[in-house]
Amino acid sequence: MAKYVYTFAEGNKDMKDLLGGKGANLAEMTNLGLPVPPGFTITTEACRHYLDHGSMPDGLDEQIETHLVRLEKEMGRGLGRPDDPLLVSVRSGARFSMPGMMETVLNIGLNDESVLGLAERSGDERFAWDSYRRLIQMFGKTVQDIDGDLFEEAIEEAKKAKGVTDDLHLDTDDLRRLVDRFKEIVADRTGGPFPTDPREQMIRAVRAVFESWNAPRAALYRRQERIPADLGTAVNICSMVFGNLGMDSGTGVAFTRDPATGRTGVYGDYLQNAQGEDVVAGVRNTVPLTDLERIDAHSHEELMGIMNTLENHYRDLCDIEFTIERGKLWMLQTRVGKRTAAAAFRIADQLVEQGMITLDEAVQRVTGDQLAQLMFPRFDEEATSGDDVHPLGRGMNASPGAAVGKAVFDSYTAVKWSRSGERVILCRRETNPDDLEGMIAAEGILTSRGGKTSHAAVVARGMGKTCVCGAEELDIDTKNRRMTAPGGEVVEEGDVISIDGTSGLVYLGEVPVVDSPVVRYFEGEIDPASDQADDLVRSVDRMMHYVDAARRMYVRANADTPEDAARARRMGAQGIGLCRTEHMFLGDRRPLVERLILADTPEEQRESLSALLPLQREDFGGILEAMDGLPVTVRLLDPPLHEFLPDITELSVRVAVAEARGEDHENDLRVLQAVHRLHEQNPMLGLRGVRLGLVVPGLFTMQVRAIAEAAVDRIRAGGRPRPEIMIPLVGTVQELEIIKDDAQRVLREVGEEAGLELELPVGTMIELPRAALTAGQIAENAEFFSFGTNDLTQTVWGFSRDDVEASFFSAYLEKGVFGVSPFESLDVDGVGRLVRIAAEEGRAARPDIKLGVCGEHGGDPASVHFFHKVGLDYVSCSPFRVPVARLEAGRAAGLPR
Repeated sequence: MAKYVYTFAEGNKDMKDLLGGKGANLAEMTNLGLPVPPGFTITTEACRHYLDHGSMPDGLDEQIETHLVRLEKEMGRGLGRPDDPLLVSVRSGARFSMPGMMETVLNIGLNDESVLGLAERSGDERFAWDSYRRLIQMFGKTVQDIDGDLFEEAIEEAKKAKGVTDDLHLDTDDLRRLVDRFKEIVADRTGGPFPTDPREQMIRAVRAVFESWNAPRAALYRRQERIPADLGTAVNICSMVFGNLGMDSGTGVAFTRDPATGRTGVYGDYLQNAQGEDVVAGVRNTVPLTDLERIDAHSHEELMGIMNTLENHYRDLCDIEFTIERGKLWMLQTRVGKRTAAAAFRIADQLVEQGMITLDEAVQRVTGDQLAQLMFPRFDEEATSGDDVHPLGRGMNASPGAAVGKAVFDSYTAVKWSRSGERVILCRRETNPDDLEGMIAAEGILTSRGGKTSHAAVVARGMGKTCVCGAEELDIDTKNRRMTAPGGEVVEEGDVISIDGTSGLVYLGEVPVVDSPVVRYFEGEIDPASDQADDLVRSVDRMMHYVDAARRMYVRANADTPEDAARARRMGAQGIGLCRTEHMFLGDRRPLVERLILADTPEEQRESLSALLPLQREDFGGILEAMDGLPVTVRLLDPPLHEFLPDITELSVRVAVAEARGEDHENDLRVLQAVHRLHEQNPMLGLRGVRLGLVVPGLFTMQVRAIAEAAVDRIRAGGRPRPEIMIPLVGTVQELEIIKDDAQRVLREVGEEAGLELELPVGTMIELPRAALTAGQIAENAEFFSFGTNDLTQTVWGFSRDDVEASFFSAYLEKGVFGVSPFESLDVDGVGRLVRIAAEEGRAARPDIKLGVCGEHGGDPASVHFFHKVGLDYVSCSPFRVPVARLEAGRAAGLPR
């Protein structure tokens, strides 16, 4: 029979796949001899079976009973026994941390009889009834699917009747009445009484935790964090310890380093006379962990020692949950803590300095996504006070960054406005897991309650969202959709506010932003060895030097102007992988292209091309100068010709009006006829790319001549130009042969005229499935392939990107058809397979062929790892993403995982 249940002493931290993160780490702490309440873990295998079959696997009920009996014997109590009850918690614990997304039920085992036994054993009647009302509330919401607001409203009514504002001021009689009211809610909503059998409570709670794996918010979080949907969750059943036994008890969350900044020193929150959910929910404001030394010096000293033990054992920032029961410290959980991007780089660097990890390991602990977050702009401190912008208040700097948007006060509005193109800041008293959609949609999150360990703070840090928590001086009134500052100033829904997750400040109005220090470092404005550089810049510099030395793939940039090329080079680009020439034909040059398209005679075409040639030569000259000594891949004109002509509707109206007025409209009529002649139902699959070169005489040869002449000019100026000519949208080798022959003829002509030998590589863009599937043939005539994964994704999926992203992609993401958009991260199974086939067959036909990618996936971290694995020589991306691609190419280069 399969083993589905493990005691904490049977596992270890490396068993996360089976025991989940929480179960594996509880086992590790138990084996380290730390004070962990006894308990056992039900495996993820049991969860997967339950979700697949709708029933518990054979033998699970018996194994749970065996372990429960063992636990009762160890604790000397029985589950729900009237005179001396054992109470247990039932908690989720997946392989990857999903804070607040799945379910927990505390105080399993309480009923009308055992609550009296708990009161007698604890000597605290109020505590017993408080624990009972918590069980009914959590069980009702989690297991019986009762609206949680009904319980919260009952609590508010009880406080109002008592004339108090805090739960702690409700006495035993108030809580007893609240239990009766909660039972009425359960009966009214379920049609039956609250279950009093302790074992029934436990088994139903276990099933509810299993089912919470597929809850909408959990599925949404997994998609957001790219966590596989088929892992399932473990369930941890743990004997209860109580932080709500009085002021000598309490609960807290702690970090061995600051998860927001990475600064050394312990950080955390503590709440007296409370259970763990109170801290995470932010329903009462906590005190800093440092206050625990004053409240309970002995427990504080023991906790500091345990935190040091755990950080040295895990060799990383640890996130810890603990409870103190009447002066006795208990460890309820530890895990490698979520952190902001800045904290990730600082902590990795610190641990290298302390000799706890190697630089290899440090590089694996930071990501390209985190580096991108560090490159986002930040607020201009010199522009945070004035007529249009002024401070409203301050909270805790829970997750750094600069966020500007319209204030909204519920998740639904945040999502709705965001989908309409508005930037929003989600303002709540405190967030809970049901706010996840709004948190994802918002630019930033602001709460008036909770600390750095509240739900809002933990989730925001995990998502890289700016967050300010615990801004107590701001009265956030979600019912009336407004926020009031200390001086009485009111912020209505829709007013623009700015929140600074680094300082914790909240402003009315839009604060201007400036480049981050990390961007200024990449731009060469900050020397990492100078006093201008802080420890974050030095950490980034250290990591970048290491990955640049380790990576196999080169990183180029997509750049179309000398300015973009120069910036890309400053960012570390090793060339240009895509120079789009269509951008050079817009603006005041558009009429020249229009004349070329409308030309009726070869002479008119030559005149138009002659006018474009020097302009193109100048364009290429500036780019080659900016990238001197580095390769520059120039893509010949790719888009359909209609993009250079007037809009067909607008032009038709103009002609009709001119005819009605009897005005001269011969030229407009001629243009309209040409537009009709060139009009296509689906122009992205029509006359574009290589087809233009074959149909419009002289167009591609003019571009090749401009490239060649620009190269000659650079050589004569003492430069080292390295242009490469890329022919787009090739689907068959015959197309490539014709255009390549023409290009090489022009290169010979220009070389002979200049007295130079010009041997410029000619290759093609692989962006059609047929090109990928016939790559062996095409490689015989192509000196390089550059994968245009944007169009390859469109043609593989049959998607028009401009249309589908705005229409049904959101539904596909919500329904789980996509975990992430295939335009954002490469579809490895489909598009990726074509890339692999083309790479293998291309190399088989031409072993020295150079392979790269120039689609936007070249800057996506996950895609970069795939391109490394396939064996591409380089990736190319936007200048801003170049550092991200450099980092991920280094991380992919066989470093320890």
